[in-house]
Amino acid sequence: MEAIKKNRTIHLGQNIARVRGLRGVKQETIANELGISQAEFSNIENAATVDDKILNQIAEILNVPSEAIKNFDESLAVYYINNKIENSTIQEHGHGIHQVFSPIDKVVELYERLLESEKEKIRILLNKKK
Repeated sequence: MEAIKKNRTIHLGQNIARVRGLRGVKQETIANELGISQAEFSNIENAATVDDKILNQIAEILNVPSEAIKNFDESLAVYYINNKIENSTIQEHGHGIHQVFSPIDKVVELYERLLESEKEKIRILLNKKK
């Protein structure tokens, strides 16, 4: 697995697009924050390399460390989500790990994330209006 990681080419634009998608933020929102057009931001997401200054600004807008974008690996993200330890319990005499979580808790968690995203959009629009 280490050899695969070392030989993996990093396409920063694609990583930005994936992280942006996971955060539920539209291209237009980030473009507005950067003071560029949506088309210019689309070009950034299509570029294999991105200037560190721009990458840091995008990371700040997405509220993630720039290293998270640089090192983003979709297969590891899926693995983490599927095997998140807080969603699991280990039974003393059980055979393996059994997923135990409340669907209602997941709905509430999703709702809270969506609500926070909408609040963020409102803050951005209010800041643009000033």
